[in-house]
Amino acid sequence: MADLFGDQTVPDMPRPLADRLRPQTLAEVIGQTQVLGPDAPLTVMLGAGALSSLIFWGPPGVGKTTIARLLANETDLHFVQISAIFTGVPDLKKVFEGARIRRQNGQGTLLFVDEIHRFNKAQQDGFLPHMEDGTILLVGATTENPSFELNAAVLSRSQVLVLERLDLADMERLAQRAEKELDRALPLDGPAREALLEMVDGDGRALLNLIEQVAAWKVEGKLNTNTLSTRLMRRAAQYDKGGDAHYNLISALNKSVRGSDPDAALYWFARMLEGGEDPRFLARRITRMAVEDIGLADPNAQAVCLQCWETYERLGSPEGELALAQAVTYLALAPKSNATYVAYKAARNAAKQTGSQPPPKHILNGATSLMKDQGYGAGYAYDHDAEDGFSGQNYFPDGMKRPVLYVPVERGHERELKKRLDYFAKLRAKRGE
Repeated sequence: MADLFGDQTVPDMPRPLADRLRPQTLAEVIGQTQVLGPDAPLTVMLGAGALSSLIFWGPPGVGKTTIARLLANETDLHFVQISAIFTGVPDLKKVFEGARIRRQNGQGTLLFVDEIHRFNKAQQDGFLPHMEDGTILLVGATTENPSFELNAAVLSRSQVLVLERLDLADMERLAQRAEKELDRALPLDGPAREALLEMVDGDGRALLNLIEQVAAWKVEGKLNTNTLSTRLMRRAAQYDKGGDAHYNLISALNKSVRGSDPDAALYWFARMLEGGEDPRFLARRITRMAVEDIGLADPNAQAVCLQCWETYERLGSPEGELALAQAVTYLALAPKSNATYVAYKAARNAAKQTGSQPPPKHILNGATSLMKDQGYGAGYAYDHDAEDGFSGQNYFPDGMKRPVLYVPVERGHERELKKRLDYFAKLRAKRGE
């Protein structure tokens, strides 16, 4: 390239490895067989010549942009790429006008929108008429759950395809392709090579960036894992405290506790802490698990959670997290019951259906003579005076069929509560004869 200030020439800057290895055909894409395999959605669409608008949902570095560009090549569409972070309404108008002109000239446009979830509702609505009249074929990319972040109208006109993190086998294929391009092997022994692949947490682009760094080192022999770790920083695990990963991981923790697996529960608990989650949020959710999933099968579970929460508040981080880990372990191993939770929901439903019916008069307090004249308190049986301390009276509204809401399980402390319920049911039946 000629120098603007003289006759000297400046050599072209070298292209990054990730750019040099960008696939030229869909067949060269590593991974994502669930969307690119023989009977997968994109293959079927291309074979039928009927590519629809798409939303690619997946983590960074798994090929969303590359696949969109290759789809444009496969369908002879003009490829336009924009980012929702840097694109405003005037920019969108220019994009749509350019697509309209191309359509008049006989060429379609594949508009790739990176981070599409960052557009607000009005901006997303702006795509609809251009999608409907065929001016653009929209391919959006998002790292967030589309069902939460995208308008229903956009989703109804698109097919959502999930792109997954690359597994270790895919990462090894990518590393071998990089070595072939660089024309040399990485200076790593076996364990160090595996550690490098694991460092990037399934992000292919990040792997190529690290490979480029490692390949540039002037070293004798092969580096081991310890040396590699001192030279490179492990990529932080993807975790958005306000996004989809937040809800996915707390769901994994909750279900591991419910499934009585302390190892899995502690793993997801640790994953959230490593991602920067607020331990107080975890303390609150752990306590909720004690109420919702353990309940009266182990009444002590709530007390353990509250004590561990208080211990965290007194110790602070990082020591206090151990107390919360103790609560997680206790809950995972505790007997489980959601009987109270189920009964509570059933009671709320019954209350909605019969919410205008008054209590029976015999359990109302006759505080005045007028109220007594109306029958308040008449016929009330004082349970402490009854045989066995149980009167068996009806406490539901008159005319309401007595429901069965609380059904304890045969586990833990609720086994004893079930015996009491059965005993009271026999007494009630006996005194109702």
